Amino acid sequence: MVSALHLLTMAGSLHILLAVCLLCLVEAEKTTLEDYINTCMDGKNHKSKPGREASLFDQCAPWKNRSCCTPEVTEQMHVSPTWHNFDWNHCPTQLSPLCRKFLMQDLCFYECSPNVGPWLVPHNISIRNERFLGVPLCKTECDAWFDACKDDFTCKDNWSKGWDWSSGGNECPAGSTCRTFRETFKTAEYMCENIWGGSFEVVADNEPCMLLFFNGPINPNDKIARMKAEELLNAGATASLHAWMLLSLTFASIGLMSR
Repeated sequence: MVSALHLLTMAGSLHILLAVCLLCLVEAEKTTLEDYINTCMDGKNHKSKPGREASLFDQCAPWKNRSCCTPEVTEQMHVSPTWHNFDWNHCPTQLSPLCRKFLMQDLCFYECSPNVGPWLVPHNISIRNERFLGVPLCKTECDAWFDACKDDFTCKDNWSKGWDWSSGGNECPAGSTCRTFRETFKTAEYMCENIWGGSFEVVADNEPCMLLFFNGPINPNDKIARMKAEELLNAGATASLHAWMLLSLTFASIGLMSR
């Protein structure tokens, strides 16, 4: 005979399982394709929804047809010596114009891209409540970025953390040494995937991947974001089906126990 204590334990476990199932269903049903591909990161300067701008400044210009940034923000990005108190020139030797150009394209992607929705995760800090992780970056794009900066200087291989902020801006931490990008990162792939703590994942050009800069009115990253969104929604539908099956079994088990 099953003891009363055992029955109570089983009942408690089943009700916990029930709560987990319901949570899974809520998570699986709360997103749509529109949520993924027509959204902006929740950041200090970002718009809530992407939209057309008459023009955007310099390296941010490609994003004007559907952008998460405003003209005022893009101009300020280009003329300000720092952004969010972060200085690319944290070593005595100033960055080369070509390296700065690629870093600006990366910053424009961060502030303006409407395509990062499928890769957004919570990240509650002073300048944003979300960040993107693992956005697929085309290998040739990454190689060009590294080639532009390989002879420039930095003191860290992860710019997303570990700085000395005691002065109000990012300074090289005690004990660090300014070395070339080539010496610091060793490879293009390591630089692109680690400079912002995993924001990008480098993939072959024949796989779905994104560009930091493009020419023409058509944003090639739109297609990549849609593909990823559809993949996530399909995975969510499968998870929802499994949750419903588990939920049914849970209710059946609770029903049997109540007899």
